[in-house]
Order: sequence, then structure tokens, then C-alpha cells
Amino acid sequence: MALLRDEVTEILSTVRLFRDLTRQQLTDVAAAAGLVKKEPGRAFFIQGAEARRLYVVLKGRVKIGRITPEGHQIVVRYAGAGDLFGCVPLYGGTEYPATGEAVTASEALYWNRMTMDRLMGCYPPIALNALELLGQELSDIRSRYQELVTEKVERRVARALLRLINQSSRKVDAGILIDFPLSRQDLAEITGTTLHTVSRILSAWEQRGIVTSGRRKIVITRPRALVSIAEDLSEEDL
Repeated sequence: MALLRDEVTEILSTVRLFRDLTRQQLTDVAAAAGLVKKEPGRAFFIQGAEARRLYVVLKGRVKIGRITPEGHQIVVRYAGAGDLFGCVPLYGGTEYPATGEAVTASEALYWNRMTMDRLMGCYPPIALNALELLGQELSDIRSRYQELVTEKVERRVARALLRLINQSSRKVDAGILIDFPLSRQDLAEITGTTLHTVSRILSAWEQRGIVTSGRRKIVITRPRALVSIAEDLSEEDL
């Protein structure tokens, strides 16, 4: 592995699925894993394919997206270091409901269904954590659905950008940079709207000095203003 064993164990210690495991147990879990690397644009798995593995990101950024029956692309979320993705085998599913594609050069650990079943039998906290994760995932889906149905597009875009800042960002001279390639089309797919609508919103925000954007790059220059849009408040109320 590119990372040292202790580094891999340290990453696994932050993964909710493996919470409450001892250091030795985490080392055993790491030893049972395989390693896969993908270049940008390459898929870890494809929507509709047999769900054989679940993954934890070690390095890079992975986009989880699905095609709706109407043919629309939706970005479900982005996974970064320490995040689980492709969890269908954990819950007994047979097909991946989405595609997991590397946005940047990425490395991930994986466990096949049989291996994970064995690990859950050996270490019961994994099974308990899996149930908790399933409940959280269902809650997140309900929240996202409510957001799509009830909130104005501008608020959805603002909230999506704030989520991405929390996931991966860094300070630059101009403000806060979302620290992986993100296009306006990607943002449209995250928020369930059109490229035209996102472009119109970002252009308006650029005129107000809230963001700057370029090819697959977005910088938040006035974070408080973005929060005020997301929460439907004035900046003075923050």
C-alpha cells in the first residue's frame, strides 16, 4: 500500500462503521482489505452492476452519482478520505444504485461481501454501527428530498456549497476554495436543477462579490453572505 499500515489504521479509526473497535481489531480489518486506485474519470463501480464490494476512501475524492429513469444525472454526494461509499453489500443489496467515479486521483480500501460478513461476525460493533449508518442515510435522504421539494433553488445552491466547504476546502487569498474540481454542471446535478439556473445564480453572486468561479473551481469570497442565503437571514442576523 502507498500508505503505511499505521496510517491506514488511523484512517479506519475515524470511520463510523468501525467505531468502538480496538487498535488490534482495526489492524485486522485493514489486513482483510484490498486496495484499488483510480485516475480521474474512472469508476470504482457502475450503477446497476452487481454490488460486490464496499469501500473507504484513503486518498482523493469520489463522486457518487446516479441516472434517473428520465435520464437526468444527479450527484448524490462526494466522498473524501475516511468516507464510506458503495455500502450496498453492507445492507444486503444486490446492485449498486449509483456510480462511484474518481474526481481526482483516488485510492480506496475495499472489502467484499463475504469478508465483511466475517468481520461483522467477529466484531459485533461493526454490525451495530451498520444499522446506525443505515438510519442516518435514510434520514439524510428524507432531508435532501424535502430540500428539493420545498426550498428555492438559490437556497439549495447555497446549502450545497456550504456542505462542500465542510467536506473539503482550504483558505486562499480570495476566500475559501472548494478543494476539488467542481463545475457548474456538477453543482446543478447536486441541487437538482439546470446548468442555466446555476450559471445565472453564480453570475448574480459574482456581481455581489459572494463567489468567484472559473473552470471547475469555485471560491467563496463572502461566506457570511452565503450562510445568510442558505438560512434565509440577513447578514446582520448572523
